Amino acid sequence: MTDALDGIKVIDFSTAIAGPYTARLLADFGADVIKVESIHVPDILRLSLPYKNNVAGIDRSFLFPLMNNNKYSMALNLKHPKGQEIAQRLMLWADVVIENFTPGKLAKLGLDYDKIVKINPEIIFLSSSAQGQTGSWSSQPAYGYQLTAISGFTDITGWPDREPVGPTGAYTDYIVPLFSVAAILSAIDYRRRTGKGQYIDISQLECSLAFLAPALLDYFVNNRSQTRTGNWSSRAVPHNAYRCKGNNRWCTIAVFTDEEWQAFCRVLGRPEWVKTAKFSTFLQRKKNEQELDRLIEEWTVNYTAEEVMHKMQAVGVHAGVVKSTKDIFEDEQLNYRGFFPKVSHPVLGDHIPGVPCFTLSKTPFDQRRPSPCLGEHNEYICRRILQLGDEEIIELLQSGALE
Repeated sequence: MTDALDGIKVIDFSTAIAGPYTARLLADFGADVIKVESIHVPDILRLSLPYKNNVAGIDRSFLFPLMNNNKYSMALNLKHPKGQEIAQRLMLWADVVIENFTPGKLAKLGLDYDKIVKINPEIIFLSSSAQGQTGSWSSQPAYGYQLTAISGFTDITGWPDREPVGPTGAYTDYIVPLFSVAAILSAIDYRRRTGKGQYIDISQLECSLAFLAPALLDYFVNNRSQTRTGNWSSRAVPHNAYRCKGNNRWCTIAVFTDEEWQAFCRVLGRPEWVKTAKFSTFLQRKKNEQELDRLIEEWTVNYTAEEVMHKMQAVGVHAGVVKSTKDIFEDEQLNYRGFFPKVSHPVLGDHIPGVPCFTLSKTPFDQRRPSPCLGEHNEYICRRILQLGDEEIIELLQSGALE
């Protein structure tokens, strides 16, 4: 069986999450992806916790495999003239180039699109930067943590009477790859039909704003700026996470319609709430939401989160357990679908890098190799892909181009 992207060749110059995860998704479905970095400028995830046995090391991060499974690794000094020559030869070999340098940096190295397209007119070149390649803020570098604030996610996440807290982690970094992969596949299809490659300018900020469309539309139409509302919703009441029996156990409940409200009241054994003036209509429930939340939690604390969820779902009320990390790893559905396969790594040993969140019936996910150690495939790439001889390889090593 041939993988969906079998024959597609990718050079991955990117670091952190947004770029490497884009390349990993391509690799997971058959593309040959070469990750280019160096011992002096490694992917920042190689330097990120958690480490195996809490001991730091260039190949000991458990975070790195999540974004770099199924890739080859080449340790190449892009500041060295011979390193730049090798990078150009790789781009001549490649179908797709992925990079997330600050705009202008690759041009200084002679590796930008305008230079590469002259030697490989069919190249598909994706630049994934914080705010795009043009405009007054294009040269401003940023990671997902900063973009989460710049895009507005931080301001709308938290409690109305407190400072913003923002979503956990570099939230936007997990949005951008979905757009990047779609753009690359579109460009591959275009090249298949026309024989022409193209340049893809991905603004990570603009990708992220697509997930804030309702808030942006609300401001455009109503001149209203949405801000922090805690767990409350303008469309549902009750709408919150409620404490349940056990240590730090919670269940979310959301009631949208009058029919759901009536069913909810029956489950709680409080049918009189349907006719009580302060709870009888949506607007009255919203007006008295804090009191309602307090009364609901007096009921939920008597049951486990799972019991609350099942009781609510049985009558058509939206409810779900707030899961811990332990709950996720023990989740029956995720394990049934094989979401946590074990992969053997020469340094990390058995670990779990995860799988794509979608499957293809004809060409399923292929776990071909673990994430690479730094420079693990230098010789393979030089000999098998670039067709270099022994003397050329020795010269690269002695010059410091390979490191």
